[in-house]
Amino acid sequence: MMGYLARARAAPYLCRGCTRRAQRQLLRSYSTTANPDIYDVVCVGGGPAGLSLVTALRSNPVTAGLRVALVEAQDLSKIKSWKLPRDRFSNRCSSLTPSSALFLDRIGAWRHLDRDRIQPYHEMQVWDGVSDARIEFEWEQADAASSGGTIAYMTENLNLTSGLLRRLEELGDVATFDNARVESISFGEEAGAMDLREWPVVNLSGDKKLWARLLVGADGANSPVRTFADIEARGWDYGRHGVVATLELEGNGWGGDQMKIAYQRFLPTGPVAMLPMPGNYSTLVWSTTPANASLLKSLSAKDFIATVNAAFRLTPVDLEFLHSQSSGQADEVAWRLQHKAVNPETVPQTVIGVQEGTVASFPLKMRHADTYIGERVALIGDAAHTIHPLGGQGLNQGQGDVQSLAKTIEFAVSHGQDLGTRMSLEPYASERYAANHVLLGVCDKLHKLYSVGSGPLVPLRSLGLNAVNSLGPLKGFFMKQAAGHGIKVF
Repeated sequence: MMGYLARARAAPYLCRGCTRRAQRQLLRSYSTTANPDIYDVVCVGGGPAGLSLVTALRSNPVTAGLRVALVEAQDLSKIKSWKLPRDRFSNRCSSLTPSSALFLDRIGAWRHLDRDRIQPYHEMQVWDGVSDARIEFEWEQADAASSGGTIAYMTENLNLTSGLLRRLEELGDVATFDNARVESISFGEEAGAMDLREWPVVNLSGDKKLWARLLVGADGANSPVRTFADIEARGWDYGRHGVVATLELEGNGWGGDQMKIAYQRFLPTGPVAMLPMPGNYSTLVWSTTPANASLLKSLSAKDFIATVNAAFRLTPVDLEFLHSQSSGQADEVAWRLQHKAVNPETVPQTVIGVQEGTVASFPLKMRHADTYIGERVALIGDAAHTIHPLGGQGLNQGQGDVQSLAKTIEFAVSHGQDLGTRMSLEPYASERYAANHVLLGVCDKLHKLYSVGSGPLVPLRSLGLNAVNSLGPLKGFFMKQAAGHGIKVF
């Protein structure tokens, strides 16, 4: 029935007496017929962005009749059944804005996430590690009603992807090709009697071929789909690595008021953030030099814990010395803290443990594709852009892409358009490119601004931070942007 409706919606595009147009109209409807290798949408990449897009298309009555295929190199059955004990957490976590959470709820995926592994937070404390200038984001000073007082929700990426997969299983009717490697993507092939030479063909291992009316690249920063579409991605490496770990905190951890607080301190080598997870656990994201990252990964658990505590309490000079030592940080930090007064209300609770096997690092880059679309190609998520993690906006940018592209496809289907043409995809590109470009630029400039450890920029940036902290309306504006309320979805 839905296949019939999809063809009926395309009927206004048929031009009587025009053989070429008639053939193209037949191609528009052909992917809803019996040929198992032809699809309306083929999404390469089964991460949060790709899974969210496929789920959004299947959950929308207007687009539910489209034939959709998902291609992923990993074993999705293992991700769907992923489970960890309550006292253990993956080291790859993300901050979901209320806007992203609302979208996931709208497509029916939010209820499939393990809620016991999601931690909302309601306050952020951000300060300059050189001057100690501070800004405190509290929803009591903004429009708490718009998000229930929540700035964001911390959860593991695997909790999100496994929940999306369970929602997809509930919806059904998605052709899934996991454990599948993309050998190549090409043009110029035919499918039986149909001339599909203008359509992308995804060639999988085992001689499997998928024809796509629209090919979506959700396949990461080194996107094969972007390469196929001959779209350049420009940017630079930061010369920094992001160190991640799962931390255990003293006492009840984020109990009481502190359970609502996320902390971030800007150091000359990069920002360090401690973000709340359920119970007395936290996730660490520390942007630092490759040499420092290598040292942190080599330290004993005792020395690593001491260095993390020092990152929020000691001066940049102290930290530089700690990073010059191959061991002994625990004793050094204990001695230095005896001679330094620290207000416990301005720093995270003391770290007392680090979960084995969770300390890892990855290089930080900024990349932005020249465009998000080509003829029968669209890019979303990291395939289109990669951002510095200091704003916690990478995954949310991808969710914004998904919302916009899903709406663009819905519009094309409901108005009888060929959803794969550049003209049909243009609303998605024009909306998301500008929004992402601004956010990429802001995070990049913040990183560069706070990488300066001395000179006239230090008092100037501190003055700006204190000014924002003193102006309630301006601070409220920044909070709404961070929480995703500035994202427009037509």
